[in-house]
Amino acid sequence: MKFKKIFYRDTKFIKRDDLTEETNKMASTNQSPQYQKAEVKFLAAQKEEDKLFYLEEMIRECPKHKSAEKMLAQLKTRRKKLLEKIEKNLKKKRRKSQRGIKKESMQVVIIGFTNSGKSSLLASLTNASPEIASYNFTTKEPIVGMMAYKGSPIQIIEIPSIGSEYYDKGLVNTADTVLILVTSIEQIIQVKKYLDQFHGKVLIVFNIKDPGKVDKRKTEATLRSKKYNFVIISTKIKKDLEELREKIFQSFNKIRVYTKEPGKERSNKPLIFNPGTIVKEVAEKIFKASRAESIVKEAKITGPSSKFPNQKVGLDHVLKDLDVIEFKTG
Repeated sequence: MKFKKIFYRDTKFIKRDDLTEETNKMASTNQSPQYQKAEVKFLAAQKEEDKLFYLEEMIRECPKHKSAEKMLAQLKTRRKKLLEKIEKNLKKKRRKSQRGIKKESMQVVIIGFTNSGKSSLLASLTNASPEIASYNFTTKEPIVGMMAYKGSPIQIIEIPSIGSEYYDKGLVNTADTVLILVTSIEQIIQVKKYLDQFHGKVLIVFNIKDPGKVDKRKTEATLRSKKYNFVIISTKIKKDLEELREKIFQSFNKIRVYTKEPGKERSNKPLIFNPGTIVKEVAEKIFKASRAESIVKEAKITGPSSKFPNQKVGLDHVLKDLDVIEFKTG
């Protein structure tokens, strides 16, 4: 296939037949074979990212003498506009992906540098099946998984690596808890720079990728001396994940309340509340009513907040984690 030579003027393509005298001067700049190949590939490219790649190659290969100055300037202008278009499209994708993720009552976001083991950790903790590869920046969009901890559903999201063009700071800032996944002590300070607008809980997860080359005791002593809230794991052998699950749940500062119908076993899935929640609030949530007094005739509690099993309590009784509540309505 034979390609017609095309040049730029005011960021628009102009065929050789329509070249002005000024553009003809640009045609005499003796472009190298590398430049010409890059130009052909640029014109044939369908994706904006591919166009940018070949355009940058054209800029590198463009002659640097005086007669090519105008041509080089036009190539750079084209590059600037292409970058703006790519960034605009990326922002649209980020907003779309964030809108598509419904925030659950307990949400965790995993952040870290490329190849720190984020995808492996997500796969180990949840029902998600992210792509796991050895090359950099594998994850291109947020991946959502659900972790069931003793009946409590916890939403865990892996976002693209720090340094990636797809990194989503918005998801980080709105999360309840952030897991900083690192493979070295030095990375902790580097990652924390990206949490300047995050106000939730932070849990350091130190991933020992090669157990034979890292002194776990020394690493643990260093993390403890710096007073970090941390867990040491190995995604390679999936060790110590139960401790991590427990610390993830503890980070939310929530209580679990189980419901029970008269004469039946308690539910397997607890309701999640803030500490200090009273019986009235649970009743209003279950029965979807603003006045629990008109529905609940009796409430019984079995668990940490009761003095004995099936203790009758009032609507202002303060609940504790793992309480079982039974309502009698009428």
